[in-house]
Amino acid sequence: MNRLKLRLLLEQFFLEDIGDRDVSSELIFGEEEQGEIVFLAKEDGVFCGADILLTGFPLLDSSIDIDLIARDGGQIRAGQTLARVRGPVHSLLKGERVILNLLQRMSGIATRTNEAVQLMAGSRTRITDTRKTTPGLRMLEKYAVRTGGGFNHRYGLYDAVMIKDNHISFAGSISNAVEAVRSRLGHMVKIEVETETKEQVLEAVKVKADVIMFDNRSPKEIREWLPLVPEGITTEASGGITMETLAAYGETDVDYISLGFLTHSVKSLDISVKVKMLQEVKG
Repeated sequence: MNRLKLRLLLEQFFLEDIGDRDVSSELIFGEEEQGEIVFLAKEDGVFCGADILLTGFPLLDSSIDIDLIARDGGQIRAGQTLARVRGPVHSLLKGERVILNLLQRMSGIATRTNEAVQLMAGSRTRITDTRKTTPGLRMLEKYAVRTGGGFNHRYGLYDAVMIKDNHISFAGSISNAVEAVRSRLGHMVKIEVETETKEQVLEAVKVKADVIMFDNRSPKEIREWLPLVPEGITTEASGGITMETLAAYGETDVDYISLGFLTHSVKSLDISVKVKMLQEVKG
């Protein structure tokens, strides 16, 4: 993960939450009062977000001490201690909610991704994400997918060409769209074409697309169309695939299955915090 970018993101998140100051914590606790926050798993899953803890708290207070117990990608169990964080109480409380929210979401994505990857065990098919991420959290959510054992699709509109149905409609055909792109594109960027019919698959093969996506197609259709695609062209299934239907798509032997639900509708993993004073409050 890009830690420079992570610092900038966390600064923005903290500023959004803290504003000018944490009125509650600063009025209740003095700077000398020390405390501990313990992060606990409340359900089984895959942990993700070590850098959130290690980068986030020191941004608020360099004196905070972090004992990280869980590791990214590691299986965790309900009741397990994930991390212990000690420092000035008012500093701990300023960062606790933002950091906890991110840990829960990233661990939820990693857990869900790992479940999908496990369904592909014994298959050559890889699980990948999509651009259906939360605005502002794309780097973190895509990192969580990798942590869960999945792979990343393109990061944005800038790092790969993906010719979708609207591009094809406006351009008039797959051939027109690919030829327009290829005449201006550098050799380091791949071209993916979205297809919905057998005829479109054949056209994408003819223009030598790098990747052919079977969009919203059934496993039966994909099995019928795969022999039309020569070796050297990567294949992908996408659209309408659920955890319940995922295994059937894996049996088609397609190269990649992209799943939007890994990020756009994932359930956060349940993680809680417990706190205690390390120095008595002066009354």
